[in-house]
Amino acid sequence: MNTKWGELANKLGTVAEDIVAPNIPRIATDVFGIGEIDDFSVLRRKRNALDSGRRREFEAIAVSKTHFVLNETKATPKIEYIDKFIETLDEIWDWFPEYREKTLLPIFSSLYIPEEIVKYLTRKSIFAMAMVGDTMEIINIDEVPMDTA
Repeated sequence: MNTKWGELANKLGTVAEDIVAPNIPRIATDVFGIGEIDDFSVLRRKRNALDSGRRREFEAIAVSKTHFVLNETKATPKIEYIDKFIETLDEIWDWFPEYREKTLLPIFSSLYIPEEIVKYLTRKSIFAMAMVGDTMEIINIDEVPMDTA
């Protein structure tokens, strides 16, 4: 039974990712207005440029001439997950040095994000993306300036 619960929990996580990922290009172009997408990847596996022994997976990225959108998705948003994402943001150029000159737009996504979590993300200059009606939207777009994210 524990195995079945584990499989169900994993599937719930991928359901959120499956809903979020197709929305990233639309959010990048229509909401952020970053122009044409040159690179869009889901579940991008990458080696660290400074330490080739380190590898990791990035849930979704979108890159234009001027911007680098990085998305992290969790089925259940928690402060500890956001803090781990912040650690990733602190070393993001070690993973993607080729995009260092671009403006980074970090997004933390879930199907539903409680207000206290949205406030925490906003304080950390991270965009919050959740379901609004029948699609995903950035729910703190007016509170996180694009030039300081």
